[in-house]
Amino acid sequence: MARPYASGPKQFVFVGGDGDSQQVSVGDPQEAYVAFSAFFHGRDSDTYTIEDEPAGQSLVLMPGQGVIARIEAAEQPRSEYLQVGRANRYLPSAMLFFENGYAGLDHFGQWFPDLADLDASPETRGATRAATVTTEAAAIKEVARIWADSGIVDPSNQYYVFFDSHDVDDDRAERAELFRLIDFLGIERVDAPAEAAEGEVWVRTDVRLDAEFERWS
Repeated sequence: MARPYASGPKQFVFVGGDGDSQQVSVGDPQEAYVAFSAFFHGRDSDTYTIEDEPAGQSLVLMPGQGVIARIEAAEQPRSEYLQVGRANRYLPSAMLFFENGYAGLDHFGQWFPDLADLDASPETRGATRAATVTTEAAAIKEVARIWADSGIVDPSNQYYVFFDSHDVDDDRAERAELFRLIDFLGIERVDAPAEAAEGEVWVRTDVRLDAEFERWS
């Protein structure tokens, strides 16, 4: 059961790119998600906005562009943009927003401060994102985020497998970032077994990653 909102019912406004809008009052994130899911599936629009007016925060889903934006207009206004490679990413992002607002999406993917950043190639985006990670602790958290989305531990417990069962053309930006981060951490990459999917990345387990991966499991 979803935790209730601390101060009672919470209000959101849903706005479609077709101009239609809906205001809802909900008791917890799951109730908000159900209401928004119905709004999302009930129309064919290029954009869908969730506004949390009291918090000064918004989430904008842009299926027409393959982009998600998160906006905070409170004390220190900021906005960030995320390239979305799969259609099934939109509604999970909404749930994270309902649960913890702008900060709830911190680990959802590679956020960039300018929409124009998304025009770069996936490899460039991945390298740019990796360059912002300057400490071992931050690198470990970012590697864990990438692993949590599609990773497994090999049955031998000797290897972490990233992008399990994925094609090499999938997750190109995340892949480019991962390669730089494992180099930064000095983690050994190994050849994947012959039967592995072409896009899988195998690395040896590392005690520094074990505890962080456990938090994401």
